[in-house]
Amino acid sequence: MERSALRATFAAIAAALALSLTACTTAPTSSASHPSTAQSAANPAASPATVAAALPSWRDTAAKQAIVRFVSEVTREGSTTYVPPVERIAVFDNDGTLWSEQPLYFQLAFMIDQVKAQAASHPEWKQNPAFRALMAGDTAALSAQKKPLLQLLATANSGMSVEAYDRRIEAWLASARHPTLHRPYSSLVFQPQLELLAYLRQHGFKTYIVSGGTTQFMRAWVERVYGVPPEQVIGTEESVKYESRDARGQLIRQPKIDFVDDGPGKPVGIYRRIGRKPILAFGNSDGDLQMLEYTTTGKGPHLALLVHHDDAVREFAYDRKSKIGKLDRAWDAALARGWTVVSMKDDWATVFPPPPTTPATPTTPAASQ
Repeated sequence: MERSALRATFAAIAAALALSLTACTTAPTSSASHPSTAQSAANPAASPATVAAALPSWRDTAAKQAIVRFVSEVTREGSTTYVPPVERIAVFDNDGTLWSEQPLYFQLAFMIDQVKAQAASHPEWKQNPAFRALMAGDTAALSAQKKPLLQLLATANSGMSVEAYDRRIEAWLASARHPTLHRPYSSLVFQPQLELLAYLRQHGFKTYIVSGGTTQFMRAWVERVYGVPPEQVIGTEESVKYESRDARGQLIRQPKIDFVDDGPGKPVGIYRRIGRKPILAFGNSDGDLQMLEYTTTGKGPHLALLVHHDDAVREFAYDRKSKIGKLDRAWDAALARGWTVVSMKDDWATVFPPPPTTPATPTTPAASQ
């Protein structure tokens, strides 16, 4: 097991877990007010009719106008800002950008549940201090057991075929509920972002997810929920090994990490997998800073956006001091460089899709491209 790689990937897991066990009943508070959204006076606004018709869950504010204007400019043939469809690449972070992430990253909640679900088959875990602390909800003990906790999570989420792991993910998404919002996790996607993904694809963009979460966890459901096919998902890469079991070739999950797709890893992942620089990037935290920098560096039109979670009534409010999805350095960069900061409270008329009446996930957006 490559322990250093596991520690790098799950550096925030132990702290986040301890936080979640004590803070899952209250929404974090915002530490600063929402900044004004920077606009470019050189770019004319899209027509009022165009803005009004697009993105119905977005309020008609400067943020929405910036998006509609940008799409209009890069798709207007004959203009100096025209971008051919093959170069219309849009990248989105997932946690906190396309769906919620408080009080605990949803993938981490899944991984913890996998430990609990497999406990009966692993009586030896009872001797593991991290397991005992996890089952008891002992936050103090967990803080002192970071390495055993990481190893336990890795072990409980490896050793099976990738297909078997996909089935576990799907079963968990169908049954698990958020601890405070009391909805299926896959219904806690942001309706304005579902509309934006579809809107971009309707205008010739190819949409990618670039996340610190693992590729396999996302690939199991993102096409159904976001309309993004699995080959357009870039994430942290867990190691897999080919084995022949019962005369069948299978890929078996290993308890180690091959590549960390977070912070400076995101531009690397984009370069390796896409081979083109995006012209639009959307994130929500300091982990997305380098992706936004990379997108806005160089010639040609580009648009960088950040979601600011400032709505404690409809979702959560947090930014500079949060243990999960910290928005600090990226916020400062947005203010200094004219990136668009999207206020959840002020710019989104709706946050989540209507509550599902069955365990089904929200309506799938327009067909992927």
